[in-house]
Amino acid sequence: MSAAAGLRVALKFGFPSGFGVDVDLDLPARGVTALFGASGCGKTTCLRGIAGLEPAATGCVALGDEVWLDSARGIAVAPHRRPIGYVFQDSRLFEHLSVRGNLEFGFRRLAPSQRRIAFDDVVPRLGIENLLDRRPPNLSGGERQRVAIARALLTSPRLLLLDEPLAAVDDARKNEFLPYLEGLRDDAGVPIVYVSHLMPEVARLADHLVVLKDGRVVAAGPIGDVSARLDLPLAETDDAGVVVVAQVAEHDPRDVMTRLAIPGGSLWVAQVDRPPGAEVRVQVAARDVSIALVEPRQTSIQNVVAATVTGRRDDEHGRTLLRLSVAGMPLLARVTRRSAMQLDLVPGRAVFAQIKGVAVHE
Repeated sequence: MSAAAGLRVALKFGFPSGFGVDVDLDLPARGVTALFGASGCGKTTCLRGIAGLEPAATGCVALGDEVWLDSARGIAVAPHRRPIGYVFQDSRLFEHLSVRGNLEFGFRRLAPSQRRIAFDDVVPRLGIENLLDRRPPNLSGGERQRVAIARALLTSPRLLLLDEPLAAVDDARKNEFLPYLEGLRDDAGVPIVYVSHLMPEVARLADHLVVLKDGRVVAAGPIGDVSARLDLPLAETDDAGVVVVAQVAEHDPRDVMTRLAIPGGSLWVAQVDRPPGAEVRVQVAARDVSIALVEPRQTSIQNVVAATVTGRRDDEHGRTLLRLSVAGMPLLARVTRRSAMQLDLVPGRAVFAQIKGVAVHE
């Protein structure tokens, strides 16, 4: 296995309760991979298996040529010897140390030749310059998690594991915190495995998506492909939608809007602070897409694109989830079953999708 091969995870283990994990994954060597699913599906257990914190785990865990677990060959590297940074839900900072002391704890244990990530790079990246002399009890939830991530990075890990780091952060702080994680994804150069049960978080951060259910992998792949599938549990949620990459085409200063180019058309959104040609991540929720059989001419909805119905899923609540293709780009739309029947929305039907809301993540 070459260094470019990424993270290999093949784990199997069970518990006296009867719950077990059986996963077989080849994950990318860069970017963010999200482990997604309902509470109790095995996300955290899988993460602990990668870190070596589940002694009963058998199988294989390897990053490139570095093997941490291979049961067949009798290899089981101890957790503290795996070059992994692990951030738990509750941060687990040392309460008796200052923020600086927490950061220096792992950093000073590395020989200077092993330090691939510098103290003076991490601190400003995570916006904790003004926290260095404070102690954990005097930090907010978001501040504690930023310090925990910085501490993990300063061990110069080859892999970063984040276990629902925003679970204890309120919505206001979460919106402040997410840009730090986005910067980490784009700049740190360390592959990240991120556990979450919230699709908006995953859509904003992840490049690769793994969906777990009852300890098993039910889907894995690029987030744009997996998020558009109709056969997965996430299609049943109110957060169902797709994630696509768009390109900044132009700005309209008068109306404070930006036009984004997507396959088969454009999306007008609130002004984006990126230059023309830049790529941005776009999240379109199925609930924000409506359907028309003829192109609307007089409507307040600015974004209308030609599409073809490629799939349909009816649920027991009288709703229909449609999978659309817009010049090959997948899109989801949620309508009532009555509307789907009246408009004869079946695969192959040509329609116009009206996109009412677009979340743009720069």
